[in-house]
Amino acid sequence: MQISIVGLGRMGANMARRLTRGGHEVIGLDHDPAVAEALMKDGAIAKAAKTLPEMIGMLSAPRSVWLMVPAAVVDHTLADLAPLLAKGDCVIDGGNSYYHDDIRRSQELAPRGIDYVDCGTSGGVWGLERGYCLMIGGPEATVKRLDPIFVTLAPGRGSVERTPGREKLGGTAEDGYLHCGPAGAGHFVKMVHNGIEYGMMAAYAEGLNIIAHAGVGLQKRDVDAETTPLRHPEHFQYDINLADVSEVWRRGSVVASWLLDLTAQAFAADPKLEKFAGRVSDSGEGRWTVAAAIDAGVPAPVLTTALYSRFESRGEAEIANKILSAMRFGFGGHLEKKG
Repeated sequence: MQISIVGLGRMGANMARRLTRGGHEVIGLDHDPAVAEALMKDGAIAKAAKTLPEMIGMLSAPRSVWLMVPAAVVDHTLADLAPLLAKGDCVIDGGNSYYHDDIRRSQELAPRGIDYVDCGTSGGVWGLERGYCLMIGGPEATVKRLDPIFVTLAPGRGSVERTPGREKLGGTAEDGYLHCGPAGAGHFVKMVHNGIEYGMMAAYAEGLNIIAHAGVGLQKRDVDAETTPLRHPEHFQYDINLADVSEVWRRGSVVASWLLDLTAQAFAADPKLEKFAGRVSDSGEGRWTVAAAIDAGVPAPVLTTALYSRFESRGEAEIANKILSAMRFGFGGHLEKKG
């Protein structure tokens, strides 16, 4: 099948490679023409376009254009792309757009007969070999037409043990891709997926941090009015290797996961994680998940707290912490401790 990919960064380039390996004809376009040229020379794509009009000219109707660009530039890209498309063509947004935007874009393109498909894509830089978990929203007929693309990008059943009873249910979910519903449904599911990811990551990080402090009883502590005494230092006499803990948890534990695999790899390569500053970004999906929970009246305390912890990691609590210190000094003359 023929398809173009706009945006050949880490994800887009590897998706192009996987599709090419699967026998599809991929036309690539990137804001840096040299990137597309290099991928073509490497055999990762069939053709490299320098502009959107040139790319459209390389495609046969009905055209399929997959966008792998940041959510913030999707509308700008569509504004340039849509006038070049015709009835029966489709646009697939494989990034992490807000599902509200998907609904609007679908409605804007529909009068011209252009179909819009939102495809939440999970797999990161490992997707080239492992495949990508795909959560898809959009018109059923268009999604069905694109099925060969989704089959190639998805991981398939692989070595994952089959869920008991799944053979009675059918569908594509156990192949690693799912048509979740109309416009926005795919990114809605991916949005919540990423919100859950925030919570899982926070749970591992907080738990391992507790283990990292299991030896506080071995350390000398200040004895003053500003320091909470450690009542039973004999209970905290351990020096536990976090690399070993993350590794042993991978082996038969109920908390084993791919995120834990990545954690173990990080510790094995850099036991003190010295190359990381601990400033954790959020690209929007966690915020949108919490907003959806609020709108729907659904409690999500773990996911909300995980999002807030990311804000705090970036120093966003600095003013609040200064206010706390100011109040403590005001009512009790408490001075801030250094270090």
